[in-house]
Amino acid sequence: MFDIEKLKFDEKGLIPAIVVDDETNQVLTLAYMNKESLGISLEKKKTCFWSRSRQELWLKGETSGNYQHIVSITADCDMDALKVRVKKDGPACHTGEESCFFNTVFENEEIAPAFSVQSLVETIEGRKLNPKEGSYTTYLFEKGIDKILKKVGEECTEVIIAGKADDKAETIYEISDLMYHVLVLMIEMGISVEDIMNELKSRHVIDKKIKQEKMV
Repeated sequence: MFDIEKLKFDEKGLIPAIVVDDETNQVLTLAYMNKESLGISLEKKKTCFWSRSRQELWLKGETSGNYQHIVSITADCDMDALKVRVKKDGPACHTGEESCFFNTVFENEEIAPAFSVQSLVETIEGRKLNPKEGSYTTYLFEKGIDKILKKVGEECTEVIIAGKADDKAETIYEISDLMYHVLVLMIEMGISVEDIMNELKSRHVIDKKIKQEKMV
């Protein structure tokens, strides 16, 4: 077992802990631990921090229910910082955002960011939180839920038409449009990708049990 005495806590007895979503690799928050909160985290297998503002221990999720279940804790090369990989029960930020890092300070438009579903979600969320003139995404959020739902319906129809025509390239194009508008709808309604994955995961388990019962 790792000896936590090897860790280098600062003059206030704290060490920074970078919390990362184990499923998406998204950085969720930067918090601080002392030896006591780290011990609690290891014992409960849930993140526990030291609140510098309140000067007290803080078990994440104790009041909100959004616990963070620890997958692993890794120290950096200097032993003065931690990376905590977690599976979370809900948003990491007290604002209701999935991550505390959602305020864009700078974007280098000359360099394309690494693309993923999560990066697309973050971009769409950014257009909702920080409206950008001329942005189609911002336009959808300004028009509201009815406009967004109308676009989702239209794109569903386009997918059906392209699929019926057996046109692979066009179907890919239309599914991409549909996925984008569905993500806009999800963000408008406060639904995360994780919410959808958890629902799909629960259905998989149920289907497996049903199949087992039918086989008996």
